[in-house]
Amino acid sequence: MVNASKSTRESNGSTRAARGRPFTKGNGGRKLGSRNRATVVAASLLEGEEEALVRKAVELALAGDIAMLKFLLSRLLPRERVIKLDLPSMQFADDAVEALGRIMRAVSEGQISPSEGAAVATLVNTYTAAIDMADMVKRLDSLEVRIKGVPAA
Repeated sequence: MVNASKSTRESNGSTRAARGRPFTKGNGGRKLGSRNRATVVAASLLEGEEEALVRKAVELALAGDIAMLKFLLSRLLPRERVIKLDLPSMQFADDAVEALGRIMRAVSEGQISPSEGAAVATLVNTYTAAIDMADMVKRLDSLEVRIKGVPAA
């Protein structure tokens, strides 16, 4: 079996568009945010029936329709739970060591899940980077004042 490359197809006179490029040059396709005809028709048919549909969905879920129950619960329940950790006040980048230690302890004791711990640790690390950057700017400003003898703005 011979694999035809794009150049081979073009030399054979094939007018088939390359994958991902169905439109002619300058035609980008449907405008961003526009909806297809089926979606517009479905929306117009359901207009004004939202309350009745939700009521029926709740009735089905309460009557034992497991799929509908899962659907409604996935929409109603928060995707993430709120966690409470006693973290130190972070005034300096060094404070992150203690904060990360407390996060590790909470994960190891089962207070929070490892993914929750990772998310909080990412926040701590991001905040630490911001503290470091602010400190760097202050140090740079003071060095410029020393070198130039000009007060910082």
